[in-house]
Amino acid sequence: MAALDSKASGKMGIRAVVFYMVTTIIAVFIGIVMVMIIHPGKGSKVDLHREGKIEKVQAADAFMDLIRNMFPPNLVEACFKQYKTNYGTRKILRPTLSSINFTTTTEPPMIENITAAFKNLQELMFVEEVIPVAGSSNAVNALGLVVFSIAFGLVIGNMKQQGQALKEFFDCLNEAIMRLVAIIIWYAPIGILFLIAGKIMEMKDLTVMGGQLGMYTVTVIIGLLIHALVVLPLLYFIVTHKNPWVFIGGLLQALITALGTSSSSATLPITFKCLEENNGVDKHVTRFVLPVGATINMDGTALYEALAAIFIAQVNNYDLNFGQIITISITATAASIGAAGIPQAGLVTMVIVLTSVGLPTEDITLIIAVDWFLDRLRTTTNVLGDSLGAGIVEHLSRHELHTPDAEVGNSVIEENEKPYQLICQEHENQKHLDSETMM
Repeated sequence: MAALDSKASGKMGIRAVVFYMVTTIIAVFIGIVMVMIIHPGKGSKVDLHREGKIEKVQAADAFMDLIRNMFPPNLVEACFKQYKTNYGTRKILRPTLSSINFTTTTEPPMIENITAAFKNLQELMFVEEVIPVAGSSNAVNALGLVVFSIAFGLVIGNMKQQGQALKEFFDCLNEAIMRLVAIIIWYAPIGILFLIAGKIMEMKDLTVMGGQLGMYTVTVIIGLLIHALVVLPLLYFIVTHKNPWVFIGGLLQALITALGTSSSSATLPITFKCLEENNGVDKHVTRFVLPVGATINMDGTALYEALAAIFIAQVNNYDLNFGQIITISITATAASIGAAGIPQAGLVTMVIVLTSVGLPTEDITLIIAVDWFLDRLRTTTNVLGDSLGAGIVEHLSRHELHTPDAEVGNSVIEENEKPYQLICQEHENQKHLDSETMM
């Protein structure tokens, strides 16, 4: 960001957001079409296995949390915590009208007034009220860090030569981190193997993968495959006129890491390395597009939430009209943007989608048994969408990236251009003159 002017950054940001919104809407449409065609929820939910519990969340609080996380009060804390609204209960005294009696009497005026006053006394009782409480969750506040980094990078870029030393410091820091990532990549396959094996061992009954839940799993997988292997590569080819499979081939390490960690945020360092070293994507694009994409671009999550909501309606024998399906599509798109880039974050935002059309939120426990597996597949789809989006944005922004200002910012500054070298040269020239004077 520091090497680009604000105009180029704005254009790049608009292109990225437009791509994210288009692919998310397409993903939701694919999910709805697949679940309506295959109809995996045919039957009764009596035979389905319930597992775990789901946390209640309000739609307004979820979106307000997204805005609050954009401006973290503490940058260090944002590296491992993010704001999250929790819910508590409090007891309050609330009046009830159950004891009021409006019968007429024929008593004297004073006694009648006193009697009426007593009759109109309202009975007080304690009532529990659910209230939102400020809290936090153990997850990286990627959105807050991205917003700060964008603002900080633009400021450094506007400082020109004065900010060059700070820019070089972050370049060196980035290079050191990427070399550490290169070492970690060698151990990644072993860790991924044990992560997946551990999840399989945690399953109490493997037979839950059959029947209705098995059809639901197959429907989600087919939808994700269509979006990841047909829609996204086709968009990349239409825009760039390049072979998308060569580009995807350079992303294999990132995709395998996403499959093992089920976290797009945790996969970011590997994605950076694959795009910049294997596919040659400009680092100005990757460092801007990928962190934003890992936060708001959730194609797999959007597809999954729309499909799962209609599946729950089917197992409840609840017929959705066209308006309700449109509501699900809009809500799933918005909820996927608010989902965190951490494992099984889609289950939390799923409550918003179900609430929007009056479906029972407790039925989310019906699909928790297979969510650990589907979460890995949709995270892989999310990472693929972010990466192809970076390639498309770089192609559309190639003119801004090749301007003289961007090239100077991307290259190593010559020794005689560094301000601190100029100061040193002035001191050396002064010493030389002093020595000549002495002689």
